[in-house]
Amino acid sequence: MMVRMHGPGDTREEPPPAVTEGAGGVSGVSGSFEEFYAATFQPLMLQLYAYTADIDHARDAVQEAFSRAWPRWNKLVHYDHPAAWIRTVAMNVARSRWRRLRAARAHARFRRDDIVEGPSPDRVALARALATLPEKQRRALVLFHVADLSITEIADQEGAATGTVKSWLHRGRAALAAALSDPGTEETDA
Repeated sequence: MMVRMHGPGDTREEPPPAVTEGAGGVSGVSGSFEEFYAATFQPLMLQLYAYTADIDHARDAVQEAFSRAWPRWNKLVHYDHPAAWIRTVAMNVARSRWRRLRAARAHARFRRDDIVEGPSPDRVALARALATLPEKQRRALVLFHVADLSITEIADQEGAATGTVKSWLHRGRAALAAALSDPGTEETDA
């Protein structure tokens, strides 16, 4: 009797093996993986097609099963029915895909896709104008108007005096107003 130890990360893909002693293959299976593949791929794919009702999915599942069989071929060739091992693995692959799809559909039902419109022309102009300001003025304006921090909180975060933060805000607002009112930045209706 053959005992297989499975570690914590192993999956049980193999049905209990029926091992036959002796040389050569069993049930007409020769020692060549290529011959076995050529002889069994089409029937297994048709079986999986009947199981999945999707020819592409059936082909993928059988291909995956054969790719898992390849490194184990020296062991599988001695099974009474190596094709049964391939079929079991292919069906497990198909079931796993169904589980993933079912979970994705359930997730999609509860997830809302919010459609966000692009930024308005005013927002684009504001972002461009902010980009022209010195970094400290820009950061002070963003922290005060966007992050909603107080002057004291900005001063603590920036390691500056409150008067300095007020100065950054004043200069930043003035430069921002000038940049936004500049006739070169406004669109004309001509």
